[in-house]
Amino acid sequence: MEMVPSEENQLVLKELENAAEEPRVLCIVQDTTNAKTVNERLTLNLPASTTLPKLFEDVAHKAGYVNGTFDLAWRKTGDMGSLDPSSEMSLTESGFEPGKRNFLQLTDKDGEQPQIASDESGTASSSGLDDSSQERFIGPLPREGTVGCSSDYSSPSYSYSSILNKSDTGYVGLVNQAMTCYLNSLLQTLFMTPEFRNALYNWEFEESEEDPVTSIPYQLQRLFLLLQTSKKRAIETTDVTRSFGWDSSEAWQQHDVQELCRVMFDALEQKWKQTEQADLINQLYQGKLKDYVRCLECGYESWRIDTYLDIPLVIRPFGASQAYGSVEEALQAFVQPETLDGANQYFCERCKKKCDARKGLRFLHFPYLLTLQLKRFDFDYTTMHRIKLNDRMSFPEELDMGPFIDVEDEKSPQTESCTDSGAENEGSCHSDQMSNDFSADDGVDEGICLDSASSTERALKPKVPSLNTSSLTFELFSVMVHSGSAAGGHYYACIKSFSDGQWYSFNDQHVSKITQEDIRKTYGGSSGSRGYYSSAFASSTNAYMLIYRLKDPSRNAKYLDCDDFPEHIKHLVQREKESEEQEKRQREIERNTCKIKLFCMHPVKMMAMMENKLEVHKDKTLREATEMAYKLMELDGVVPLDCCRLVKYDEFHEYLERSYEGEEDTPMGLLLGGVKSSYMFDLLLETRRPEQVFQPYKPGEVMVKVHVVDLKTDTVAPPVSIRAYLNQSITEFKQLIAQATELSAETMRVVLERCYNDLRLLYVPNKTLKAEGFFRSNKVFVESSESPDHQVTFTDSLLWKLLDRHGNTIRLFVSLPVQSPGTNRTICQKVGGDPEECSEGSKVNRNSVETILEESTEKLKNLSLQQQQGSSTSDSQKSSDTSDFEHIESPSPSQDPDSSSVSPVVAVDNRELENRIRVASGGGAYSDPETQFPGEERSDSEVNNDRSTSSVDSDILSSSHSSDTLCNADSGPIQLANGLDSHSITSSRRSKANEGKKETWDTAEEDSGTDSEYDENGKSKAESYYLYFRAEPYAQEDGSGEGGQKCVLVHVDKRITLSAFKQNLEPFVGVTSTQFKVFRVYANNQEFESVRLNETLSSFSDDNKITIRLGRALKKGEYRVKVYQLLVNDAEPCKFLVDTVFAKGMTVKQSKEELMPQLKDQCKLDLNIDKFRLRKKTWKNPGTVFLDYHVYEEDINISSNWEVFLEVLDGPEKMKSMSQLAVLTRRWTPAQMKLEPFREVVLESSSVEELKEKLSEISGVPLENLEFAKGRGTFPCDISVLEIHQDLDWNPKVSTLNVWPLYICDDGAVVFYRDSTEEPMEQSEDERNELMKRESSRLLKTGHRVSYSPRKEKALKIYLDGGPVKDPGQD
Repeated sequence: MEMVPSEENQLVLKELENAAEEPRVLCIVQDTTNAKTVNERLTLNLPASTTLPKLFEDVAHKAGYVNGTFDLAWRKTGDMGSLDPSSEMSLTESGFEPGKRNFLQLTDKDGEQPQIASDESGTASSSGLDDSSQERFIGPLPREGTVGCSSDYSSPSYSYSSILNKSDTGYVGLVNQAMTCYLNSLLQTLFMTPEFRNALYNWEFEESEEDPVTSIPYQLQRLFLLLQTSKKRAIETTDVTRSFGWDSSEAWQQHDVQELCRVMFDALEQKWKQTEQADLINQLYQGKLKDYVRCLECGYESWRIDTYLDIPLVIRPFGASQAYGSVEEALQAFVQPETLDGANQYFCERCKKKCDARKGLRFLHFPYLLTLQLKRFDFDYTTMHRIKLNDRMSFPEELDMGPFIDVEDEKSPQTESCTDSGAENEGSCHSDQMSNDFSADDGVDEGICLDSASSTERALKPKVPSLNTSSLTFELFSVMVHSGSAAGGHYYACIKSFSDGQWYSFNDQHVSKITQEDIRKTYGGSSGSRGYYSSAFASSTNAYMLIYRLKDPSRNAKYLDCDDFPEHIKHLVQREKESEEQEKRQREIERNTCKIKLFCMHPVKMMAMMENKLEVHKDKTLREATEMAYKLMELDGVVPLDCCRLVKYDEFHEYLERSYEGEEDTPMGLLLGGVKSSYMFDLLLETRRPEQVFQPYKPGEVMVKVHVVDLKTDTVAPPVSIRAYLNQSITEFKQLIAQATELSAETMRVVLERCYNDLRLLYVPNKTLKAEGFFRSNKVFVESSESPDHQVTFTDSLLWKLLDRHGNTIRLFVSLPVQSPGTNRTICQKVGGDPEECSEGSKVNRNSVETILEESTEKLKNLSLQQQQGSSTSDSQKSSDTSDFEHIESPSPSQDPDSSSVSPVVAVDNRELENRIRVASGGGAYSDPETQFPGEERSDSEVNNDRSTSSVDSDILSSSHSSDTLCNADSGPIQLANGLDSHSITSSRRSKANEGKKETWDTAEEDSGTDSEYDENGKSKAESYYLYFRAEPYAQEDGSGEGGQKCVLVHVDKRITLSAFKQNLEPFVGVTSTQFKVFRVYANNQEFESVRLNETLSSFSDDNKITIRLGRALKKGEYRVKVYQLLVNDAEPCKFLVDTVFAKGMTVKQSKEELMPQLKDQCKLDLNIDKFRLRKKTWKNPGTVFLDYHVYEEDINISSNWEVFLEVLDGPEKMKSMSQLAVLTRRWTPAQMKLEPFREVVLESSSVEELKEKLSEISGVPLENLEFAKGRGTFPCDISVLEIHQDLDWNPKVSTLNVWPLYICDDGAVVFYRDSTEEPMEQSEDERNELMKRESSRLLKTGHRVSYSPRKEKALKIYLDGGPVKDPGQD
């Protein structure tokens, strides 16, 4: 039977030969050992009984490898474990799943690439590894998830295992740390330079003189040795970059490879001082040239000698539209002299006057290794963008430099130097004056004319017939390629080996053979127009740096073989080999290590469940693994080792799956089902007391947490764990519980909590646990008593009400305001001492208690009447309710003696309560009746906080509405044993009393931004219902509650509304609920105000934090508004002023009147009502001007957390009607290169003609010469004065403002205008550069994009001391 994959985790039967055939396993194998096969998949369809050795044999045959030279590993998300080829386990026993796709990965074995089977076997062709068939590659190979290259390129992903063995080419690649491709290209070029590599090997590191970590030559030496001797496919460069003094952030900075070459050579010269290699860089790379100026009248020449390490060749001359076609042509232009005439005449020392002269460069000496930099990066002064020139420039494999040498000058003394000011340094190529490719002022080639270089002047190039030109023939061996644009890209190197003459592509970790045709592809060239800016932003692949070697048999060196290494290098090779072997062994150990989550309920550390990661070798036994877990969980000295065991555990369901009795000597690899880095289950280190015996856990058992409920005390006990079978009946299950809890099974009621909102009474004796919905882990509540509550319907029973309350109660931490009058009193707690020791405020406290008692009694009477009217249940089945204001210190009215259950109020019985009232020792945090709090007063902290908070609690929008807004609860408060159960307390159940009720979701109130606390009759909604509420003082562990900050720990039914919750908090805050606000605190300490008063607390959960702030809470139809001042001509035009409240139906004038005192008090702004306006604010953009007679919600749409601009006027308000249009205008004066301040123009219509007339009127510019353009972007639409003249769409051909391309339909649009006859100011290059800097600084301060500003790159530095100098005085 053959099966093929279809949809995910499904198989389609292609041919069914025998319906009774055994299941088959589909294996999909990915070969990661070779870059060319990483995307290929091998598919095997095997019987489920196939053994692992047979699997390896089949994979070897299909992949074309020798069996035993590779490994197979699981390839799943977060799962990477090897299969054991020696195991005789079947596929199903090894974890393979029949009927599903099983993904495997073929990896190297012991760091060695798999051996390819011989051709006779007939399988070599299927491996895809034949060199003749391999596809050549030239171009970038970016890494998946790496930012070291432009996103324009893509390539196959690779895994770490694919870099563990050497490429077929025999060369080793370099791993890209992130954006270090430029470094890799240069390092590979230096490595493939025999003279540099051999000289580096001859240098001996003295560990006594320098730290090896910071020694650049030593780390380069190690890297080169690894490149030559390592068996890996690619090696890391982190040790080298660490020696540069770079941290990890440098890996994310891409630099120019030519700049790196220069900086690295300087660093090596510094490190090699006083050694044999001190002059190595100059001997290999340094050349000399003459910078001269020759008078055309008398022939006098002034000159100086400069040195260079590379020759920068211009791709396209400044201002020209045609590029040089070849390196030879660019070299000819490099030495082409420039004529100084006219205003640029040269002052001749011999003629004593200004004369025409010829200025240029002559090569005197070429280095052994000639470096040519193709200047592909340029700067466009029109668009102010850096661009890349992708024009074609060919280069020969052999370059004859004979025609470019000046023999006569080479014979002249080279120690002289001319101090004449005429010998300008623009053309100097001294090593410290070579400009960066990304520089904006590459002026060395300006003025070179192609026309003059193509005719007469080319005939004048120096001829040297007597010179042996063969000595100046250079051989190309390295091409460093840049692929991408000026904004970023990817570097790689094409290098010719001097050993076999073969060209290779060194592309980070990938090394492959290439041909001359691939080299020619790096010449560049783009299709289409050859205009100067045609390829400014094109992304292409072309050569950037060329390195030639002089063809001189007497000097040309060969690579050192390992046998010819100096002794100190042989020792280093041995150390590196040992280190690599150790790394290989470590990988082997890692590959055979099982990694699984480990849990333990620590008996000492607060009985908390501790979590850790157990890493154990597959051959370790269970006994050894238990000892490792024992030490890992730090149980030594706490519990004896023989009192611990490992059991299979499901942490998600808190389920003990099985124990391992009698398997102490079983290897962990077999016990866990194979080697993996993560498992679908966990391990629990279980502990016991010495006198206890471990209970065996058998597979198939279910775990049940049993909570015993006591109706007499209204308590729910902590859980007792028992284990049962799914096929057990309810009767048998009750007997099991009775044994564990010592309760009577005859009177036992068992309630299963199937999910958070579902309680189910188990009453059918013969029904099995599986039929009742039991799963791996379950929670039940049991009650066994002679109470008549057994005779009541379950949903009306006291048991149901107790469990319902238990499941819906949450714990909240409430921080009260410091200024709260209710917290300024002494809170006296009875600790067994003399009540007379209480503070002097006892009388006040007593009065407060009496006041609260009276209020509570009155509310109880009202509540009793409502319950009698709406109740369908017998009064004998209900217990009387308690006060709305219940907390640890609060009094309570005495309980009804006829009630069926006694509900003590927060562990304070009536006698103690009466005693507290009598001695006035339990005042709590109540408010004085006489204490008044001004409703409009707002704390500073509130004003500051509101700037970053929303007036709408975002969680409420996503809260569950499964529980209705309010519920009646009949039983008293629950005294929970051992605190509240955190597992059950977060549950959300629908109250039986609310079934069928309509949810109180007020759409109109939602739209208005808040909800009213009162119903249509003006009665408080909270008074109609009662839900559990209990509060007690709380001292914060972090001490933040000190210094006046009071905190309250509140236990509350989360079905309570926000309105009722606030009313319950009134005694603690000390003001009415309308005078304080509730803010929910999130994990990042960000606060959001909760304002929907008719919403419940269902979105809250245990231990959520709430902050109470003083200030008037919003009423229905009110909105919190943030007011910002609009300063059109300031650098920061948007300034926050105050928070205020606007109401529906209020006019703009009324809101301005309410704003004025706030502005005077808080902002020191004393404004006349006619001297400022309000206008719409959209982010930072000013919009519609609001007129005084406009009404909020009628003329002006308003919403929660609204923002508005306040604008101070210079004169009377010009806007009188909504038909008018207010436009902000700004004049651009090209003659001064300046933008004038904003001026507002009010138009009566949207006519362009009217706009021009108004602009002409305020500026004096004739109407026929006036041009305008709409500003772009966010207000104030800042733009550089260098761009505004050509970047904006000046004088659009439209007659009205409200059409394309203007679309000026609302107030606040920005319009620039100018005089078309005014010419831009003439500027020198220096003045232009200075203006550019000023504009860059100005626009950066305003936060606007500066399109012409270069990318802020981190300067490339190599630190010789291993790190940057921390000198505060250093710039």
